[in-house]
Amino acid sequence: MNQKELNLILDDVKSFPSMPAAALKLLTLLKDENTSNTQIEQILRYEPGLTANILKLTNSAFFGLPKQIGSIRQAILMIGWKKLIQIVLASCVSAIIDKPVQGYDLSPGDLWRHSIAVSVASETLVKELKLSVSEEVFTAALLHDVGKMVLGRYVKEDIALIDGEELQDVPFEQVERSIFGIDHAEIGANILKRWSFPPSMISAVRWHHEPDGAPKTSHLIDVVHVADVLCLMSGIGVGREGLQYRPSPTACERIGLTEALLEKVASQTLQWANELAATLQADS
Repeated sequence: MNQKELNLILDDVKSFPSMPAAALKLLTLLKDENTSNTQIEQILRYEPGLTANILKLTNSAFFGLPKQIGSIRQAILMIGWKKLIQIVLASCVSAIIDKPVQGYDLSPGDLWRHSIAVSVASETLVKELKLSVSEEVFTAALLHDVGKMVLGRYVKEDIALIDGEELQDVPFEQVERSIFGIDHAEIGANILKRWSFPPSMISAVRWHHEPDGAPKTSHLIDVVHVADVLCLMSGIGVGREGLQYRPSPTACERIGLTEALLEKVASQTLQWANELAATLQADS
């Protein structure tokens, strides 16, 4: 491990772009059951770009609504304010991660499609398994790999060293820790701390590859972990990481996941994630 390089990585975390203020305000409202439609409208009033994305997605095939929606108020009435807030967060995250990720062999849009797929898979797992998991699961899943945006450049610079390591049959995050002293999951958790995200979401991002290593396990961590592995096994956003991942048996047991349900969720995820990603990507 190169301590100087690790310090440079941590400095890059500190200078990583902030989430838009509107998104952070809406994230706070997501935790409050007393949130009103008026509060949401007030926040979005001066965000024409976000409003346009919300209406575009609400009118997409993903939701399949019977009529065109022309205002935020109508959108809230048709899909609910919690789903609307998720759309806003997805739009904001798209602007940050819808880029090529050097080192991980991810072309423009690959990380974005993977992130959307994991979010869709996470919500589907929660619904199918009837889990008591917070509304934060969509956003935690959406941001689980944000650390790659920082670490990718260093992976590219040290690719000869990485390829020379005798670590070809182990998960890539172990290679990251061996070379850099940190992995993309821990970097992502540090980014979410800077953004003042809730501890539960930070933990889900930090432990999404190693749910059994978390100081305190949770269904939120387990769901994001399983959804991520499911999407990697399905070939969505694999890149340099390859197909070394398998879901933790104990995480699957904790959430009551069966192989039959895993296959069902995988099939639904491919369809829904492609529709959602294509809609949000159309104007990027």
